[in-house]
Amino acid sequence: MLLGQVIGTVVASISYEGLQGVPFLLVQPLDRTGQPKGSPLVAADATRMAGPGELVTYEGGREAAMCLEPWFVPVDHAVVTIVDQVSRQDWRNP
Repeated sequence: MLLGQVIGTVVASISYEGLQGVPFLLVQPLDRTGQPKGSPLVAADATRMAGPGELVTYEGGREAAMCLEPWFVPVDHAVVTIVDQVSRQDWRNP
């Protein structure tokens, strides 16, 4: 699992069959210290509860496609958890 912070939402006017009603989020990947790493990405929200500002974990590739019902919908990334707390001395709390 990878850590990221939700920085926005994405609205699709037309959705692939199986993705109707699934929220899409703009996620900023984070490094081990909680600092931004790379470019933001779009992830389907398998929890259907995450929102802007929240710390989340996400998966990519085949694992992301398996997080949603039905399986193997065409997504590259999926949010799988909302993180309540990270305990590490060199971690910044967003």
